[in-house]
Amino acid sequence: MADRLRVVIVDDHSIFRSGLRADLDASVEVVGEAADVPTAIAVIAETAPDVVLLDVHLPGGEGDDATGGEAVIRGTGPTTTRFLALSVSDAAADVVRVIRAGARGYITKGSSGREVSAAVHAVAEGDAVFSPRLAGFVLDAFGAVAGETATATDELDRLSSREQEVMRLIARGYAYKEVAAALFISIKTVETHVSSVLRKLQLSSRHELTAWASERRLL
Repeated sequence: MADRLRVVIVDDHSIFRSGLRADLDASVEVVGEAADVPTAIAVIAETAPDVVLLDVHLPGGEGDDATGGEAVIRGTGPTTTRFLALSVSDAAADVVRVIRAGARGYITKGSSGREVSAAVHAVAEGDAVFSPRLAGFVLDAFGAVAGETATATDELDRLSSREQEVMRLIARGYAYKEVAAALFISIKTVETHVSSVLRKLQLSSRHELTAWASERRLL
């Protein structure tokens, strides 16, 4: 199938990786596997998958990223690959940590192969996917009360979709050349978008932009 999505499975249990590989439907191609943080980062760099199915608890994480899942996302750097957390844990802290790191969704290992495959497609297309009982954790943690959401939405509406992409990467601390590589645009174009974002949001520096995005839970 020409339109098969390329996936890497990251989990420290080989029997789970094998079972998941067998359960995914024919629209998903597993192009790599990893059992720890360093191997995962290397495999992702080598295969450039569309989506990574990522356990949140992995060996090899250090410091603030000791649970592992966040270390894989941050260690991968600027990329078009999207991350979907797939874990046995349904703890609010685990959900929030990996989403803050950049995962586009979080589903539990009780999901069927068909459900995981559907989630992979949704995340690849830019949607956020959560198991129903986990969505509330994310809404609470990211301050999604009516007033905050309305304010953030109103401000974001000033920016084009490309400007929003650039804004989030710059606010996370990415260099201009890293943003350019991640979005397949020139450094000059990145500079133009950043200037436009700062002007539209009435900010004077990327440091103010980071603070602005952090306050609105946009990182």
